[in-house]
Amino acid sequence: MTETIPQKPDVMSEDFARDPHKYYKIMRDHYPVLLHEESGYYFVSRFEDVARVYKDSEGFSNENYGFQMEPVIGRTVIQMSGREHVVHRQLVAPTLRGSYLNELLPQVDDIATKMIDNLNPGESVDLVENFTRWFPINVIVRMLDLPEEDMPKFHDWYSSLMAFLGNLTQDPDIHAWGMRTQKEFPAYMLPLIAERRKNPGTDFISRLFDAEVDGEKYTDEQIKSLIGLLLIAGGETTDKAIASTLKHLLQRPDQLEAVKKDPSLATHALVENLRYHPPVQIILRTATQDIEVAGTVIPANSVVAVVNGAANRDDRRYPDPDRFDIFRDDISLKGAFGGSAEHIAFALGRHFCVGSLLAKRESETAITQLLEKFPNIRFADGYEPEDEGMFTRGPKDLRVNLT
Repeated sequence: MTETIPQKPDVMSEDFARDPHKYYKIMRDHYPVLLHEESGYYFVSRFEDVARVYKDSEGFSNENYGFQMEPVIGRTVIQMSGREHVVHRQLVAPTLRGSYLNELLPQVDDIATKMIDNLNPGESVDLVENFTRWFPINVIVRMLDLPEEDMPKFHDWYSSLMAFLGNLTQDPDIHAWGMRTQKEFPAYMLPLIAERRKNPGTDFISRLFDAEVDGEKYTDEQIKSLIGLLLIAGGETTDKAIASTLKHLLQRPDQLEAVKKDPSLATHALVENLRYHPPVQIILRTATQDIEVAGTVIPANSVVAVVNGAANRDDRRYPDPDRFDIFRDDISLKGAFGGSAEHIAFALGRHFCVGSLLAKRESETAITQLLEKFPNIRFADGYEPEDEGMFTRGPKDLRVNLT
């Protein structure tokens, strides 16, 4: 009997937005390289192919960030290659993975404690609006040593940056929002950076002044752009990682109970969430030449949409991939937040997320502290969580009873 091939998914349809995983499977099985005609993007969905795109820096570049991000925040390490990328990554890495990170981590715990202390037993709250959305922004504001009252500005800026980054349909309102941020963000940051140069402290910005590789140092403009990247990489993504992990635990009372009894399992839950439902579902790359992937030739200069969310549930790579299981034994915790990770959530290869260890600590402390203070936490009566987002994805709200 001849197999009936399902219709090619429309990645911009409402059905796709509601349940992308249903269509990710169709893509993996029948359209492993799917051309979206309206945008001209090629969507790559199988684990092996996604890993290849990330690791093949000769065949696939980061030039797409030239139109995704640079118009709003300027040129950053994420779009660099070769020696330029190596130098700039070495400049920033010590501040996000070295001694400064160790100094920052107790402050991360303190911020989580203070925010959770503002939640009261017996309340019914939306954890996204009342905690996960603001927690990573609080951390960034603390890192930059800025007034807490400026947090709404940073939230608006990173929201506009994320929208601009994923503006597949070239929505003019989203473009205009990004252009407002293009003016407002430098007007805020550049004078502040100049003042810190005159009177440096121990904050993230001041530490960047001393970073040097082969005689190269950061300019004020480069620091401004790096902070914009920090907002994108460290704001919404961490928010969604925490909210999604909590959602999946609340949907599985046996696994939730296991984490409450053994808080070290929060790391297992986080890693499984990174596989099962990564906060960054899609990352773009650019083909540097005509290149064949899964039997399809992708023309040179084409934009390639690398679908982490599909790759991480590929049954060619993981057994029973649609099962969320914090006791899964096919992904090691060792290296799960580094370049050798056995999941694809932070990209792979040279551009693996340099801030992954900070995201790890933020997520772990958020989950463990919430469950410690509210051991009987549960979904609000009659509530069913829904996810939203295409490039980044997570619960649009998370209504719970704090008991």
